[in-house]
Amino acid sequence: MIGILIFPDFQLLDAAGPIAAFEIAARFAGNVPDIKTLAVTAGPVRSSSGVEMLARGLKPSAAITMLIIAGGNGVKAPASCPTTLAFVRRMAGRGIRVASVCSGAYVLAEAGLLDGRRATTHWQRTPDFVKTYPKVRLEPDQIFVRDGNIWSSAGISAGIDLALAMITEDYGDEVAQKTARQLVLYHRRSGGQSQFSSLLELKTPNGRFGPLLAWARENLDAPLTVEDLAEKAGMSSRHFTRAFIAETGSTPSKAVERLRIEVARQRVQSSGEAIERVAEITGFRDPERMRRAFIRAFGQPPQSLRRAARVG
Repeated sequence: MIGILIFPDFQLLDAAGPIAAFEIAARFAGNVPDIKTLAVTAGPVRSSSGVEMLARGLKPSAAITMLIIAGGNGVKAPASCPTTLAFVRRMAGRGIRVASVCSGAYVLAEAGLLDGRRATTHWQRTPDFVKTYPKVRLEPDQIFVRDGNIWSSAGISAGIDLALAMITEDYGDEVAQKTARQLVLYHRRSGGQSQFSSLLELKTPNGRFGPLLAWARENLDAPLTVEDLAEKAGMSSRHFTRAFIAETGSTPSKAVERLRIEVARQRVQSSGEAIERVAEITGFRDPERMRRAFIRAFGQPPQSLRRAARVG
């Protein structure tokens, strides 16, 4: 039986995504899916969307062969609940696969299951997670990570990527590929989650300043001061700064840094260029300045992301 651990204010897709993937895979494999939602209190559990799922209580059961912990805005409750943490530890102690989706990693970390282990979570949670759980070997750019019987995945839809990897292990590559096609998804998504973060973090990257940001991305080796950007946009510096913040939710300088981080991360992970050269090309100039920016964004310096990409 696959158990999906939920809690009040959980993210619906964190649970529904893996449930759909496992249900489809079981049908392709000729099995009857046995999937149950679990919660510290049995009964209907309301998600952050308002949609409810009916859950069983957290009773130890030998029938549970896999446990997946959803994430969501309400994750602090299960992460601070002794009953929930004890249940998760018991399941992991039996050697079954225990996994998290998105911020569900907080529950694994609070249970002590990630100490000294590799793990990931949503890129937006990285700074807080690194600060709160320094013993965890966080790999913030990974879509999902497996370390022994403990699995973790990035934000929301990455739970489906994790489920497809588990399906490959259980049923083989053919069933996993069929499941991915049924879901109209890639069997194995390429790249890391930071490829989705830098521009998506801006409110309207395709709005009025979309062409300007695209131009900036192609000219990262230039100074790209506020004055440079304002001139390119045909506006005064003061008016440009106010308009840019109102539309994107970011200052111009912060937006430029995000673009530099995005491109630098891609070059660090996909090439053998010297870190100093990457810093020069992307406008950081100083490798130390780029290192500090990477730690703020990903919780790791460039060298660590490069090593993780090579291992992957």
